[in-house]
Amino acid sequence: MTENDRMGSNPLFTRREILETSGKAALAGIAAGTVSHAAERRPRLACVVTYWAAPGSHADWIITKLLDGYWWKGAHTPSRVDVVSVYIHQLQESGLGRKVCKSKGIPIYNTVGEALTLGGKELAVDGVVLVGEHGIYHSNLKGQKYYPRWWLYQQIIRVFEQSKRSVPVFNDKHLSTSWDEAKWMFDKSRELDFPLYGGSSIPFYYRKPEVEVDIDTPIRASVVAGSAEDEGSLFHCVDVLQCFVERRKGGETGIKAVQCIQGPETWKWTDRNPWAGNLLDAVRTSFNLKPGHFQETVREPSVCIVDYRDGTKGAVYSVQGVGWTYAGSIEGRKDPTIISMLGWPGPYSQYHAANAYEHWLIEMMLTRKEPFNAERLLLSTGIVSYNMDSNWENGRHYAIGRRIETPFMDMTYRSTRGPLFNTGPRPPVIPYIRGFET
Repeated sequence: MTENDRMGSNPLFTRREILETSGKAALAGIAAGTVSHAAERRPRLACVVTYWAAPGSHADWIITKLLDGYWWKGAHTPSRVDVVSVYIHQLQESGLGRKVCKSKGIPIYNTVGEALTLGGKELAVDGVVLVGEHGIYHSNLKGQKYYPRWWLYQQIIRVFEQSKRSVPVFNDKHLSTSWDEAKWMFDKSRELDFPLYGGSSIPFYYRKPEVEVDIDTPIRASVVAGSAEDEGSLFHCVDVLQCFVERRKGGETGIKAVQCIQGPETWKWTDRNPWAGNLLDAVRTSFNLKPGHFQETVREPSVCIVDYRDGTKGAVYSVQGVGWTYAGSIEGRKDPTIISMLGWPGPYSQYHAANAYEHWLIEMMLTRKEPFNAERLLLSTGIVSYNMDSNWENGRHYAIGRRIETPFMDMTYRSTRGPLFNTGPRPPVIPYIRGFET
């Protein structure tokens, strides 16, 4: 199918094809004449995605849970929403998405606007799920991949503005490669009064120990150690940092400056900044690793340095073998607080890691309340964006990146959320059950 063929106003699956799968569609609550009165009250969601192919693609990770349920607090939990429309930007490459939608009786529309209006003229859904992750998109010299999240988001906003009403929006991972685009996206959520949620799934994952940092904890400095070798994995680590640091005494005050240091210079900076070295060493000790382990085993080390406006210090180290581990120096405590997110089972099981992520997505659609302050998503996006800028200037790369002052990242808020992470027995590692060959 050519791009011109996709510009029509009709769903890519015909009504006849949908009705042929009405038995399965009834389970999703979307086929004509099959929706019960109780099901009509379930939020109806439009899913806007870049790519839905391999079982490891984020669209598949997320949307299948909205369709078939998820693992929460030690048990399978049925979904409480209905997916009623889908738009896929790279449709021809998304054979798995086409198969899933056909089996569930979900129409795939030609444009974002049609997915949100169900082919009509006004907003016709109760929420939007934007998964702008994975797909065949180019990267720049800095290593930023140009997923069209902003481009898709602005089309969602256009429908909201034309319809003079808005609904909750979920955005997978960071908002954009660009601070200006990300800030526009956040500001639109406030201007049009809709809850915005997204970011990384790692802060919601199982923890060891199963604890949350209390609100107003006097955190002085924090380190996160984890895989951060590229933009996407760095965002996971930064969002983990922010999910803890935002609970510090006085609340979030915003970011003063960001800097990235790469290669052997990482360890020289660490030696000059014992607050970071001591916290990283506490991570090493907690895993019973020998002294100098990270320096000897990490081939391409790097550190993302975050200076907060209130003087709090933060750093993200790219290392392997410790999952995602937070270490915090807290006033009045002799030893650092260490919290790890470990044992990621991988995407190819029926109930993979990100279940709590989808749980809070569904909660937002039901309650119209953000699980956590969307300002965190914006700050995490900004930290990653300026970290990627730090090592490049005038087309040249420098191992010691420049310190980028960010006075405009002055977002302030006080977190009031309770623990959001999953607990209890972990899900069984079993294959996806789809009812058709993948």
